[in-house]
Formats: sequence, structure tokens, C-alpha cells
Amino acid sequence: MRLVRAELGRLAARRFVQLMVVLLAAAFGITVATTLAGSHQPSAVEIRVAEERAERQRAEAARWYADCLSARRSGEPELELKYQAGCAELAPDRVDASDFLTGVFVFDRQILDLTYFLVGFLCLFGFLVGASYIGAELTSGGMTNLLLWRPRRMVVLGTKLGTLLAGVLGLSVVSAALYLGTFRLIAEVRGLPGSPDGAFWTDLTATAVRGLLLVLMVTALGFATATLGRHTSAALGVAAGYAVLWEAGGRIVMGIVDVARPDRLMLSSYVIAWVGGEIRLWGLTGDCTGSVGSGSCDPSYSILWPAGLVVLLGLTVLAVAAAFTAFHRRDLA
Repeated sequence: MRLVRAELGRLAARRFVQLMVVLLAAAFGITVATTLAGSHQPSAVEIRVAEERAERQRAEAARWYADCLSARRSGEPELELKYQAGCAELAPDRVDASDFLTGVFVFDRQILDLTYFLVGFLCLFGFLVGASYIGAELTSGGMTNLLLWRPRRMVVLGTKLGTLLAGVLGLSVVSAALYLGTFRLIAEVRGLPGSPDGAFWTDLTATAVRGLLLVLMVTALGFATATLGRHTSAALGVAAGYAVLWEAGGRIVMGIVDVARPDRLMLSSYVIAWVGGEIRLWGLTGDCTGSVGSGSCDPSYSILWPAGLVVLLGLTVLAVAAAFTAFHRRDLA
């Protein structure tokens, strides 16, 4: 317990961590201020006009939805290709009057996108804090001094990682609660809450939980990469190199050589699938997954959240295992 308390104090006392907390709060504050400035309480006239436009749109959507169902039943290639995205997207009940309000923050229509923004900032925070926390110790010789007092490498490194994850998780939970609560309050006083039902709250909760788990995995990856490279800059270099060489450069090369489904090879696809629950992608035109026998061609495919979890968790476990193995064997002098 003394080691855990010491690590908690060391983590909280680091100037970089304190700076990142301030920057995180500033980013959230800017987001809240921007939302407040761009929203207003709609008048009765605005709501009535929006309802009228929504009714007309629902009538159009009902016709499209009926055509889509008919196309699915008929099996006509041209119609199936036209509606390959699926009929659910055309359902009339997806049209809401709030879609036709301008300059109004509607909680149940916009909070999911804002939650993705929250998760992104927390991931950046966790990666940088995780990398610097262990990287600074290895660079400055603080780890060597600590091992003189507690000469059990795996216990020390495991305690550091556990303390880091607990601290980031605690901060992330508090941040998420304040963030979502603030936007709910904005919707009440300077916008509209919408019509959040049980399905909405279930979806929002699942997204938030998956986002928090992603933050922990990204934090562990930053910690493990810096441990393997023995420096904070090693983790930053690996992250930047992957983004530039593979996510950007790899896509260009695979587009040139006509790789059928390049997105399956990108880590970002699995991140989006995990947080959002699913990501729908498109391969080459000739990469058919639809009813080929009827002559139609559907190049779309989906990656679901279980696949995202397997890839992300597998990568995290491998990186952490490699970091502990290297730390156990290397000379720290």
C-alpha cells in the first residue's frame, strides 16, 4: 500500500499531468461555450414550422421505405443496388422535427457525436500521460532509484501501470459525468432535450462504457510503448509513424494496387467500430457481398464492436506483455 500511495502522489504531482488536466478542462470548456453560443431556446413558431416540415418529410420517407421493402422482396438487381444501404435508414419514424430546427442544441440528436469528441480527448490525454509517466522515470533514472528501495521489478512496474489506469479511469468517469450533465443542462435551458427513451439511454451508456474502456487501452498502449522505447518520445514517434506511414501512406498504396478492403487493415476502423458499435465500409465495386446470384453487387461490409474489441484488446495485451518482458530482462543503468 505504501508503494501505491507513493505512486498516486507521484502521478498527481507531475507537472505534465497537471498541465494536461488543465488543457483537458479547457477543451471541454471551449466545447460547452461553443454549444451555448450556437444554440437558443426555439420559439413556438419555429417548432410549428419544424413540425410541418417533418410531416412532409415523413410522408416522403414512407414512400421510400415502402419502395425499399418492395425492392427487397422482388429481388430486382437495380432496385437492390439503389437501396443497398438498407431500409432501416429510410424508416419514417427516424424523422424528427428537431432535424429542421436551426441553431438549436437537441440533446438526444447531438449528444452521441459530442460523446465521441469526449472519448477522443480522453484517449489523447491517457496516451500522453501514460507515455510520459513511465518515460520520464526511465529517462531521469528515477526508476533505478525506486528499484533500489523496492527491488522487485514486476511489482514496481505493475503498480505503476495499475495506478496510472486507476487515476485515468477516475478522472475519465468524473469528466464524463460532468460533461454529459452539462450538456443535458444546456438542452434544458438553451435548447431542447428531445425525446430520449430507454433505447437512447441504453445506447448512450453503452457508448460511454466502450469509450472509457478504449481510454484505458490507449493509456496502457502509451505506457507499454514508452517502456519498450525507454523514453516518452518513443511512444510519440510510434504513434506518429503509424498514423503517417500506415493510416495515410498505406491507404494510398493500397488504393493504387486496388486492394479490395483496405479498411480492414486499419486500426482506426476497429476503434470506430468499438466505440460506435459498428462501422459500415465499402470495398471495390467488384467486391460483391450481396445477392450475387440475382445479378446485383453490394460492395459494402460492416465491422462490429466485438471485432473491434478483439483487435484492440489483443494489441494492448501484446504490447503490455512485451513491455513487462523487456523491463524484466533489460539493464536499467
